[in-house]
Amino acid sequence: MVREKKAKARKKISYSKWGYIFLIPFFATYLVFSFIPLISTFYNSMFENYRSGLTQIGPNFVGFENYITIFQSDLLKYLGNTVILWIIGFIPQIIISLILAVWFADFRMRMRGSTFFKTIIYLPNVIMAASFAMLFFALFSDDGPMNNLIIRMGLSDSPIRFLTTVWGTRGLIGFMNFMMWFGNTTILLMAAILGVDSALFEAAAIDGAKSFQIFTKITMPTIKPIFIYVLITSLIGGLQMFDVPQVLTNGKGTPDRASMTLIMFLNNHLFSKNYGMAGALSVILFIITAALSLVVFFILTGAGKQKGGSR
Repeated sequence: MVREKKAKARKKISYSKWGYIFLIPFFATYLVFSFIPLISTFYNSMFENYRSGLTQIGPNFVGFENYITIFQSDLLKYLGNTVILWIIGFIPQIIISLILAVWFADFRMRMRGSTFFKTIIYLPNVIMAASFAMLFFALFSDDGPMNNLIIRMGLSDSPIRFLTTVWGTRGLIGFMNFMMWFGNTTILLMAAILGVDSALFEAAAIDGAKSFQIFTKITMPTIKPIFIYVLITSLIGGLQMFDVPQVLTNGKGTPDRASMTLIMFLNNHLFSKNYGMAGALSVILFIITAALSLVVFFILTGAGKQKGGSR
């Protein structure tokens, strides 16, 4: 009887509380470093607060006036620049990363030295973006190595001014973002493919399925959750693009502000100590990021169709 009572007492012990206890550090960190600053930013965005020379103006409550001023500025132009720069870098990034991930994870190819190649393609990811931008600035300057090579090969009689044309500058920024992040994307997609049961690929190959059919019918549907994660995190990172165009254009977004991003626009307000406008722009950027991420998520997952179909 005593043993039965002890066994019943052990069964009644709940370990679910430990899950909540282990979550406390995360929520405490999120509360202190993310949630409270977010609320504070929204609160400060409702005030006029800036410096004019040595004179401090404000803080004076102005309501949504800062938001109206932001929307009357070139916000849409800078949003368009940011999206274009992200697309230029992301499209080749996802294509090359998918190809490399499939190659490295293909059990039939058995590539030799795959570990070495994985390390090489990931190396640009550990280089600071500012250093990367300075390197490209030196390489593609008017008297840089690239122009010297082009002239010696007879492809042009005079130096090509890459950084003075809109698409030349955008192309370099997109190419740098591609170089820095395609290795990380490849590793994530490869890990997702390796998590798929190899019996599915073997069965498809035995049934005579071609490589493209295996990719479209097995690989992509099974790694869809990771693909959505990569797309959304890349979109968020693209909207927060700052260091590469900032260093490459010296913070001016030249030429004709065609490479000025939203975070560079925000940085200009912070540099001028216009905290009210900077707060308003931060809130707008947060809303844009959340909205686009939700749109991408619902489009790719078809959550809306599934919900509608269930009715």
